[in-house]
Amino acid sequence: MKTLKTILLSLFIAASMGAVSTSALAETDAGRITYKPADAIDMVTAQIQLAIDGISKGASGDEAAALIKPAIDLSKEINANDKVDNARAKANRKLKAAISHAKESALQEAEQELRGAKKDFEALKSLI
Repeated sequence: MKTLKTILLSLFIAASMGAVSTSALAETDAGRITYKPADAIDMVTAQIQLAIDGISKGASGDEAAALIKPAIDLSKEINANDKVDNARAKANRKLKAAISHAKESALQEAEQELRGAKKDFEALKSLI
């Protein structure tokens, strides 16, 4: 009887874990748009290019920071695997450095950081 109780308890625990699995229930929220990793990378690089163009056309430091911020927000949509996520985090650090340079009105350094970040984001496609 004791063995039967142990077996039934084990089966019950295994069944309940399978029934309430988070990966089995994973889906996007209603109204939320999800992007393929390659599409998200393209959107981020396009936003970075907009920021580079804005700086080259003479945007002020605050305007440049405002142009860079959407690129950081869009980069959160890049979701493929751990290797891609680590490389994305490295490229994000360059974007954050570009924002801090832009806020300090060091636009030349901000532009260099943006160019490096753009190369890093474009390199993410090879990791997908």
